[in-house]
Amino acid sequence: MRTLRTVVLVTATPVLLAAVGLVHPHLLTAATADRWVTLHIVLLPVFPLLALGLVVPLWGRPARDAVGVATVAVWVGAFIYATFYTGLDTVAGVAAGTVASEAAGRAEVGASVQALFDTGDRLGYVGAYALGAATLAASVALFLRHGARTVPGSLLLLAASYSFVDSHIFWPRGVLTMVAFAAGFALSAVISTRSERHLQNNPKNSLSTLNRSRRLIG
Repeated sequence: MRTLRTVVLVTATPVLLAAVGLVHPHLLTAATADRWVTLHIVLLPVFPLLALGLVVPLWGRPARDAVGVATVAVWVGAFIYATFYTGLDTVAGVAAGTVASEAAGRAEVGASVQALFDTGDRLGYVGAYALGAATLAASVALFLRHGARTVPGSLLLLAASYSFVDSHIFWPRGVLTMVAFAAGFALSAVISTRSERHLQNNPKNSLSTLNRSRRLIG
């Protein structure tokens, strides 16, 4: 039951984002401006939660070892992602959409909208690259803690984070990217939850894993 709850927790956000991506306008025009603004307002609290898929499998106080260092790196990357990607949604989503909606039919606002897109893109790239760095750090931490079983999920997540840099949630690639995140998060959650349960039932294996990660950092 715990495994199922964890899988639902980490996959809910990318699944929701994939669903929203199916109705996300490809272009911002006077006709799509209102829907553009509404979607980005709704998604403001959603996008940061994508990082839960990286944080939850590593939940707990980090130890003073290689796994702990990688875990802290995940936290930092997740925070930067959440901050800057929210900036993208605010500037290129809410602000640009509002300008386009209020100035429908006026050609002179095109430059203003483009300027907002340019600023939003810069914020979004910082956030997306931070998410990629957090994904890499999480992959290292999970490998050190749970072994080679984590590799398939990590590879899926690394591919998804690479695609995310310039796909957002636009159909088709952005939607498929979110599906890949959901699948990778699910694999990581299942393996980490089951492995943690096994380690709790076998303290000697837990101690061996701890000592191995300490040797790697030490």
